[in-house]
Amino acid sequence: MSEATSPARIGFVGFGIMGQSMAGHLLAAGHPLRVYNRSADKARALVGRGAVWCDTPGAVAAGSDVVITMVGYPRDVEEVWLGAEGVLTRARGALLIDMTTSSPELAQRLAREAAARGCRALDAPVSGGDLGAREARLSIMVGGDTEAFAQALPVLQRMGKTIVHTGGAGTGQHTKMCNQLVIASTIMGVCEGLAYARSAGLDPDLVLQCISGGAAGSFQLSVMGPKIVEGDLAPGFMIEHFLKDLSIALAEADRLGLQLPGAEQARKLYAQLVDQGHAREGTQALSRLYGARA
Repeated sequence: MSEATSPARIGFVGFGIMGQSMAGHLLAAGHPLRVYNRSADKARALVGRGAVWCDTPGAVAAGSDVVITMVGYPRDVEEVWLGAEGVLTRARGALLIDMTTSSPELAQRLAREAAARGCRALDAPVSGGDLGAREARLSIMVGGDTEAFAQALPVLQRMGKTIVHTGGAGTGQHTKMCNQLVIASTIMGVCEGLAYARSAGLDPDLVLQCISGGAAGSFQLSVMGPKIVEGDLAPGFMIEHFLKDLSIALAEADRLGLQLPGAEQARKLYAQLVDQGHAREGTQALSRLYGARA
C-alpha cells in the first residue's frame, strides 16, 4: 500500500452522518472506491464522483485491498461482516477495518474470523463527530496487530489527525468507551452550568466566553455549549447512537466489576429523551431535561 505505488483499492460500507465525508476524503485522495449502503441513495453523491456501487458488502470486499465498515450497531457489524453476503464471504487477503463504535468482544471475534480467512482486521472507532469527519481531523483509536496498523496508517491519515495504536484486537473499542464515558459526564456538566446561568439571569454567551478558557474548558463546552444556547439540536452525533455506546460501556464496566455512576445517570437521561421521541437529535439535546435552552 506504498504511496509510491498505485493507490489501494478501498471498499467502504456505511454512509451515515460521518461515513459519507470519510469515504469522500479517500476518493479525493485518488483511491478507487467501491461502496455499499442499505439505503442506496446515501451513496449516490459518491457514485456520481466516481465510486463504484456494489449490491452487497461481499461484492465490496471482492474487489478491494482495504475494506472499511462504518455502520450503526454491533448487530449491523455482525451482519455486514459475517452475514450470508458479508465482507468475509469474499474478502481475499484484504485488510478489514471496522470504524463503528462496537463491543470489544465482537472486535476480538472479528479479528479471529478474519485471520481464519487469510485477512487482517482492525477495530478503529473514531471521535470527532460530523465536523471532524468533514474536516478530516478525526481521532482514531486502533486495535489490532502492529503490522496491520502500519499498513492501515496511510489510509487512516486521509480521515483523521490523531491516530493511535492502542494495542491488540478490541483495545480500540475499549479506548472509545473511555472517550464516551468522559463525554457523558462532561455534557451533563455543560447542561447544568448553562441551566444555572439561565436561572441566575446571566448572559449565557458571556458565561461561555468566561469559562471556556479556564479549567472547565472542553470540546463539549466550546462546541456544544453554543449550540445549546442557540437551541440548535441538529445531530453531529445522534442520541440513539450515544445511548448504544453508553450501554456497551456499562456492560463492559459490569464485567470488570466497575461502578460508573456518571455514565449510569447519563444513560438514564438519554433513555428518557429517546422515550420522548428525540432519539435522532444531537447529544446536546440533553439540555431539554435541564431547561438550559436560552
